[in-house]
Amino acid sequence: MKNKILEAKKIVKYFHDPMTIKVLNDIEFSINQGEFISIIGRSGCGKSTLLYILSTMDTDYEGELIIDGVSMSGKKEGDLAKVRNEKIGFVFQFHYLLNEFNVLKNVMLPGLKLGKFSAKEVEHRAYEKLRMLGIENEALKLPNQLSGGQKQRVAIARSLINDPLIIMGDEPTGNLDKKNSEIVFDIFQQLAIEFNQSLLIVTHDNEFAAKTNRIIEMEDGKIIRM
Repeated sequence: MKNKILEAKKIVKYFHDPMTIKVLNDIEFSINQGEFISIIGRSGCGKSTLLYILSTMDTDYEGELIIDGVSMSGKKEGDLAKVRNEKIGFVFQFHYLLNEFNVLKNVMLPGLKLGKFSAKEVEHRAYEKLRMLGIENEALKLPNQLSGGQKQRVAIARSLINDPLIIMGDEPTGNLDKKNSEIVFDIFQQLAIEFNQSLLIVTHDNEFAAKTNRIIEMEDGKIIRM
């Protein structure tokens, strides 16, 4: 039996500005180790809102979130930040690379922040991740010297630096052309198959979603199909 990495139990979310609206309604599902899951649905259906709750960045909700067997309920922000840094890797639509640092340093930053390994070891691990993604030759370049597809691969390498339990993506191919979208998909699939990495990706790209292990389809804050 595969390990459960993450469980969402009856998650409900309201927005209160200017009036109270229920934006997530009884969201319930779990993610196993090595599963590659996509969340689809029209704009405004609650996909990104759900991702922010599952990533512990939004704590204002009802229900329960369990990550690696531990409930996130009532945890202090410092503890949640530690969970985010150790157990969750993020890939967004925009790469959020820092132009003042080279590619290698950008990948190293979350590892240095975690403080689990020496700077030398973090650098070695960063090179390994870049090599895995076929961009180790770009290590000493600045982000603005890279193509859009290369930048997104650097962002993926950065998300992997602390060997997270799960990678969460919010439209990670949203800014890429078809060829680069396929490259990113292939990287994610390789991570799931070869490295048993769990992935939860919010996407508008139905072709991308169709190739994942499981699709969670949302509408009006509810899961309508899984």
